[in-house]
Amino acid sequence: MISKDYFKSLGLAEILDKVTAAERLSLEDGRKLFECPDITAVGALASMVRHRLHGNRTFYVLNRHINYTNICINGCKFCAYARERGEEGSFILDREQMLEKLRNGPLTPREVHIVGGCHPDLPLSFFEDALGAIHNEFPDAVIKAFTAVEIAHFAKIEGISTLETLKRLKNSGLAMLPGGGAEIFAEETREKICPRKLDSKGWLRVHEEAHSLELSTNCTMLFGHIESIADRLDHLDRLRKQQDASGGFNCFIPLPFLTENSKLTINDPLTGIDELKAIAVSRLMLDNIPHIKAYWVMLSVKQAQTALHFGADDFDGTVVEEKIGHMAGAKSEQALTRGELEEMIKGCGFKPVERDARFNEIS
Repeated sequence: MISKDYFKSLGLAEILDKVTAAERLSLEDGRKLFECPDITAVGALASMVRHRLHGNRTFYVLNRHINYTNICINGCKFCAYARERGEEGSFILDREQMLEKLRNGPLTPREVHIVGGCHPDLPLSFFEDALGAIHNEFPDAVIKAFTAVEIAHFAKIEGISTLETLKRLKNSGLAMLPGGGAEIFAEETREKICPRKLDSKGWLRVHEEAHSLELSTNCTMLFGHIESIADRLDHLDRLRKQQDASGGFNCFIPLPFLTENSKLTINDPLTGIDELKAIAVSRLMLDNIPHIKAYWVMLSVKQAQTALHFGADDFDGTVVEEKIGHMAGAKSEQALTRGELEEMIKGCGFKPVERDARFNEIS
């Protein structure tokens, strides 16, 4: 147990009082936490919040990722996944190929996670057809599909609003949106890393529209590239304000930038300490978003286990096959079994709890 005097010596006494009283932290509080030299003190504060919200439970899900294409018009500088149409290594999965991946997987998923590039030609009907077929064949699986960036892209191709796009996809079986495409909201920084991607206001608007349709969503932040600490805190604050307004975010996923196959040159790559501090500060700042994910695909399994002691309460799931993070240089496994997930969680001193996509516990 860290003493209050020690928190005081680090300049964190007022933050400790706020955390103890479950009061909202300010951006200045967030800056102090990022600048704190003792990661264990920041982690202890985040762990207090994690245990207040979720006790000793750590969640996981039987899920299956499907990346339907890597052909993309956005040309983001950090992306190692995207390919041009006709380029070697480019691909598109049709409806039957998506279904075959689900049929031939090692388990029947409770959650189907579908994302891909912004293909220049695929019409909305392609995705309506795919979702309808998946929903019909796997009616018990929650379909979590398409980032806000993809939704805006579909709408542009179709010549309709993003709200109408969401309504049509919901009618085909869409139940949730993943959190990808948020990257970093700060406009100047976003312009440097992904100038052709949907802007921050558009990203937040699409999620607000999804919430208005009772589609819950996740949210993310890509960190460790060229963003500043102020950019990170601005990002977290905008998510917090959006949650105050529309209340539909289930889970926040901090995504460490993987440098190996990126076109961005990073002088000071993230350390493990940097990753854990970002996760802990996220837990402390996002007081109105219930869950923080330790996404083992991007963090590595061992670092994700450590993150459970720094504010994270969700270990994601079985995944089965993931392309985006691994093409960026992730060295993690492609899949984990239910048994492996539970043993990893137990090994960290937590109780594994199977959930569905909306974080309802599976008895």
